[in-house]
Amino acid sequence: MAFAVTSSPAAISGSSFSRSSASSDLKIPQIGSFRLADRHATVNLSQKRCAVKPVNAEPKRNDSMLSHAATTSAPVSEKVEVEDFEQLAKELNNASPLEIMDKALEKFGNDIAIAFSGAEDVALIEYAKLTGRPFRVFSLDTGRLNPETYRFFDEVEKHYGIRIEYMFPDAVEVQALVRSKGLFSFYEDGHQECCRVRKVRPLRRALKGLRAWITGQRKDQSPGTRSEVPVVQVDPVFEGLDGGDGSLVKWNPVANVDGKDIWNFLRAMNVPVNSLHAQGFVSIGCEPCTRPVLPGQHEREGRWWWEDAKAKECGLHKGNLKEDGAAQVNGNVATTESDIFNSQSLVTLSRTGIENLAKLESRKESWVVVLYAPWCPFCQAMEASYFELAEKLAGSGVKVAKFRADGEQKEYSKNELQLGSFPTILFFPKHSAKPIKYASEKRDVDSLMAFVNALR
Repeated sequence: MAFAVTSSPAAISGSSFSRSSASSDLKIPQIGSFRLADRHATVNLSQKRCAVKPVNAEPKRNDSMLSHAATTSAPVSEKVEVEDFEQLAKELNNASPLEIMDKALEKFGNDIAIAFSGAEDVALIEYAKLTGRPFRVFSLDTGRLNPETYRFFDEVEKHYGIRIEYMFPDAVEVQALVRSKGLFSFYEDGHQECCRVRKVRPLRRALKGLRAWITGQRKDQSPGTRSEVPVVQVDPVFEGLDGGDGSLVKWNPVANVDGKDIWNFLRAMNVPVNSLHAQGFVSIGCEPCTRPVLPGQHEREGRWWWEDAKAKECGLHKGNLKEDGAAQVNGNVATTESDIFNSQSLVTLSRTGIENLAKLESRKESWVVVLYAPWCPFCQAMEASYFELAEKLAGSGVKVAKFRADGEQKEYSKNELQLGSFPTILFFPKHSAKPIKYASEKRDVDSLMAFVNALR
């Protein structure tokens, strides 16, 4: 994922920002950082307690978006306010995209970034430029994009005088997927697994270095999944820099704008656009999964066209899905979605396996077990940190395992394994029969390691 920090002609950046063509003798405005606090408390997804901190632009920016955001620091002012983002969404519902963009950049400063996919959301960059505030841009390079999209990235950088920073998928994960299933497995078993490896996990890593992000979602893009997208919300799926539910704010400045109006704006401002649009492409993704649409077809018909699905999403905006792809079976949640936590570093426990583990009063090794459901966005969000936990504990005498606890296993897990919600993490000590439940909502690898080290 990538950050580009830039400025409009009204605000020219210094050495930490890409330079535009305007005069360089103007001063950089101070960036207001909106820092989320009180992260250990129970979070209402419409509210977060925030401390407003002044953050000045650093003289040099680290190439990694994650590390750059993580190292930004400043003394905390005494002013503390509670922000109700549901109320803010109502107040901004009739606001222009430019006003919404300005509010987002004002509130979060250097801790917010624009997600740029290489399609018509170049409008977001233009709106950011027009605010006169410094801004950052990132993009996901899946390794499967069209050549035209890569050329478009380069054209956008030159036009705006910015440097887009890219987030790439993990090479080992891509290699494992391709070696086991081939280059085009998504045509046979659905696109979710490939998108998870190439898009969702890189996005999740990048967002862990932010407190807010800006997307180009519009209500008219997908009536089945985006018809209720607000202009601002607490992200229901991904975690931000502070970790835990409610630690990331999601801004959708063009949520209420029609697609034709976006294009009228792009033409009026004479900004660069992806040459694929002239070939009939409207919604642009990876090359194997995107094709032109016919006259009268909806733009999302060009994505994953071989699937008969109402919810054509890759997972980046999974919070839009009302049921997360799950269906009710005998009162329990079941799903056809592919499994998660797939790694040779993890032990997969069956019902018999976890029953035997729970019965042992003296074990040769301690165990960490996650009770999960593949459709759960919070389970998916902790996948990368759980993999890292397994790597850190390799050879330490602590086994790391997973147990799928939805469907038919849910009642057993609730009655015998302390399952309250997904994910639930249990530690089975060597010399104790009863497992110890991890109580924190923080699921980053450092917090999980602290939990394990305190008990082993």
